[in-house]
Amino acid sequence: MPSADAADTSTPQASPRAVAVVGLDCAFPGAPDPAAFWRLLNGTEHAVGAPPPSRFRGGAKGAFLADADAFDPGFLGISTAEASAMDPQQRLLLQCAWRAVEDCGVPPPELAGSRTGTYVGAMADDWARLALADPAAITPRTGTGSGRSMLANRLAYQFDLRGPSLTVDTACSSSLVAVHLACNALLTDECDLALACGVNVVIGTALDQIYQQAGLAAADGRCKPFAAEADGIGRGEGVGVVALRRLDEAVRHGDPVYAVIHGSAVNQDGRSNGIMAPHRAAQREVVTAARVRAGAEPGQIRYVEAHGTGTALGDLIEVLALDDALGARQGQRAVPLALGSVKAAIGHTEGASGMAGLVKAVLAVHNGTVPPGPPAGTENSQLGLHRRRMQLVAEPLELAEQGPGCRVGVSSFGMGGTNAHLVLGPPPPLPAAESAGAPGVFTLSADTPEALRANLRVQAAAAARTGERDLAALCRTSNRVRAAQPCHFAAVAGTPGELAQALATAAETMPEPVAAAEEPTVAFAFTGQGAQYPGMTAALYESSPLYRGFLQDASAALLEWTGAPVHELLLDGSERVHRTGLTQPALFAVEYALARTLTELGLRPGAVIGHSVGEFAAAVIAGGLDLSDAARLVARRGALMEALPEGGGMLATRAREREARALAEAEPLCAVAAVNAPGATVLSGDRAGLARIREQLERSGFGCTELTVSHAFHSPLMEPVLAAFAETADGVRAAPPRIPFHSTVHGGPLPEGTALDAAYWTAQIPATVRFEEAVGSLCAEPPTHIVEIGPKPVLCGLLRRITAARGVAALAPCRDVSSGFEQLAEVVARLYEDGLDPQWEPLYAEADRRTVRMPSHVFATQWRSWQPASPATGAALAHPAPLAQPAQASRGSHSGARGTARPATANPQSATNGQGQPLTGIRTVVAEIVGGAPSDLNEELRFYDDLGFDSVMLMELKHRLEVRFPDLGELSLPEMLASLVSIGTLATYLRGLLTTPAAV
Repeated sequence: MPSADAADTSTPQASPRAVAVVGLDCAFPGAPDPAAFWRLLNGTEHAVGAPPPSRFRGGAKGAFLADADAFDPGFLGISTAEASAMDPQQRLLLQCAWRAVEDCGVPPPELAGSRTGTYVGAMADDWARLALADPAAITPRTGTGSGRSMLANRLAYQFDLRGPSLTVDTACSSSLVAVHLACNALLTDECDLALACGVNVVIGTALDQIYQQAGLAAADGRCKPFAAEADGIGRGEGVGVVALRRLDEAVRHGDPVYAVIHGSAVNQDGRSNGIMAPHRAAQREVVTAARVRAGAEPGQIRYVEAHGTGTALGDLIEVLALDDALGARQGQRAVPLALGSVKAAIGHTEGASGMAGLVKAVLAVHNGTVPPGPPAGTENSQLGLHRRRMQLVAEPLELAEQGPGCRVGVSSFGMGGTNAHLVLGPPPPLPAAESAGAPGVFTLSADTPEALRANLRVQAAAAARTGERDLAALCRTSNRVRAAQPCHFAAVAGTPGELAQALATAAETMPEPVAAAEEPTVAFAFTGQGAQYPGMTAALYESSPLYRGFLQDASAALLEWTGAPVHELLLDGSERVHRTGLTQPALFAVEYALARTLTELGLRPGAVIGHSVGEFAAAVIAGGLDLSDAARLVARRGALMEALPEGGGMLATRAREREARALAEAEPLCAVAAVNAPGATVLSGDRAGLARIREQLERSGFGCTELTVSHAFHSPLMEPVLAAFAETADGVRAAPPRIPFHSTVHGGPLPEGTALDAAYWTAQIPATVRFEEAVGSLCAEPPTHIVEIGPKPVLCGLLRRITAARGVAALAPCRDVSSGFEQLAEVVARLYEDGLDPQWEPLYAEADRRTVRMPSHVFATQWRSWQPASPATGAALAHPAPLAQPAQASRGSHSGARGTARPATANPQSATNGQGQPLTGIRTVVAEIVGGAPSDLNEELRFYDDLGFDSVMLMELKHRLEVRFPDLGELSLPEMLASLVSIGTLATYLRGLLTTPAAV
């Protein structure tokens, strides 16, 4: 016999057949999510109790889900009528699968069209039996809503998955067999990702009776595996989903890995002592086959999550088979083989029991500890565990100390003899995160404001437990996985504590979030001279690699003309930034880098406007100039202006343009330099002329302020530089802008096809900056947001004074010398909340581009339904009583979903608005199909785009119309399809049929 001593601490290489568990979710009795399940397994209380009152009358005790009837159809885009017809197992799987996919760091809509397989293990078919019990209740939805075959297909349909899709029924081993098949499909390249699932919901009492009559039912409804008190099975419910990927692919993708499946096997008892009797040899063989495929020695298997139903015969045979395969019969073990079974906590979940055991084992590997779970009773001495070198887990069993070669087995055996076993191990070690704890933008979305608040509360609790080094990666994960629903929230946070506080506060105080009707339209406004200051954007340069790269690009483009790197000037905090020859290149570099940073993050402007020298960066972003040409022009412009004699001045006044211009015309060396907003006019020229103008303005009651400037920009004093500048500009490769360019030279949009050539840039130097007029043209079809591109907000204040721009949100990514990543990120966050879909990835450093697990979506539970209704009577099919529906019209079920659909009428006149007017009857029929009130359905609603009709719903519509309007006879489907544009067009079609005279 081979000895296992040396194998316990070995570090085997990952097999090329290894499969990674990259995501999971579950809901079991007393544990609505994986975190709660782990707490239950580490506690002392089991989840067994009486059946919920809403479930059925009578029936044995068991472990039941509290919310098996709850569903969130609106989130998944399913009508309430469709949801009411669906087996609760379908509903549970849809939500659990969504959460499991989110858990692996993938937004579920991203799987559409992918080679993702769906493998569902289930054995319960109570819903189909009840749905088919009343012939009058049968509709086309009975077929799609019932039957085990539709469980996997529903997942594949809803998520648009193109890999294999199958439901497995091998009785109690169904879900672990499904995992085995999913692993094989991955390893044979049938799919790239696999969702392996198990589900069980106890609705009827038939199986209770079968267990009772076969002597398999526990008197108290509780499984007591390997205990002296074991007396049979206690039934349980639950759902679990694991997302699987080949280990090498998971590592390549950077997926977080819970555990690794190294090997699996499935076999059959064959002709044993009875079709329901366990078979020792078959169990030994399946465990051995899985271990061998996993490349493990018997002694490496430290723990087995056993089938462990708590029947005297079943427990004994399982122990004997494990002894044969892994125990003392295989040689002296260095440490005992530990055993346990999740059934002690949640009962026998039948078709989902293998999944329940697997999820427990995966969490144990992930956490490095096997939890003891609630005690099942006194150890059954007849099993002889001690002499077989086995032990029950009575206290936490540390797996991590066993080394990376430690393995865990999971068994599941079917009542008809199909057996499955898996071997798990820990994931490969990951390199330590190199993040220094950078901030990020945390995003969260939901389909309704109420759902958003509920999810904010859950995320707040989780954020508080996040490590500093994981904060940015957590934010990036939220951007990738939790950002796509219509109601948005975003917060910029520098520490986990700040994030937790922001989330908790928003959950309680945020105003009603409104889903954006359409994506925002953004315009960029580029600041002019005067906004500069020493050290501008230095903090952003240090904190944003993206901005740093673009500023260095601009600095390199300017270097030939400035003689020294502009970005170093900014980082030094030098006062030389106020010298005109450096001011203009520095502003250009900052504005180019800011704009490129924002466009890289998905803020692509629909139009641009620039104030004076700001037009150069605006031209580059609009595609009218390339970077090198713009750098040469702006550097030459600044150098020529600085070389002019000093002595001019500039004067800001509250006067409007006409008053200021009338006075400036009397002064040959003065001019109106800028018209920024109502009562915000700037004059420029020689100081003596400005003094005379100021005296007259103040005498007329207009306040004036002298500006601190080196030269009289945009005045006749600029004329000496024009010839030299024009000579430089002649070599510019100008092009018409690719997006609207609102010129502050023309005071309006640059004419289509007009290039920003030498003549334009030369004329710009002395011209009045017509900012107010240009903003008016920009806002003729206003953008939703204007983002000021500059080192501090100057234009934002002016925009608030311009009538055309009122109501347009003005944002600034830089406010002052301290502005860094957070201020830039706040602009992106605000635009996301208002409906933008940013490109988040460039916001984060390479070390933070990894997935950090976060709580998955919390679904709403207001909508509840157990049974569909009979179309003829409105009565429920069986014992279950429908629960009350929510009052919210936007999310709740209407009468059809609650089992109160109106009976079909045999009188066509009762369904018309008078002779030959069938509109009322059509509304009633459509309401019965989609769920809702007939009065809510107007004639303009389209069957496909608005009401979500599919082929099954169309056939149901045809059938119901024939019943409601018997005079029509059998409708021609091809003719009817041509009329199915809207409720109104269908009414017109039927009206024609009802009023056509009979042939004579």
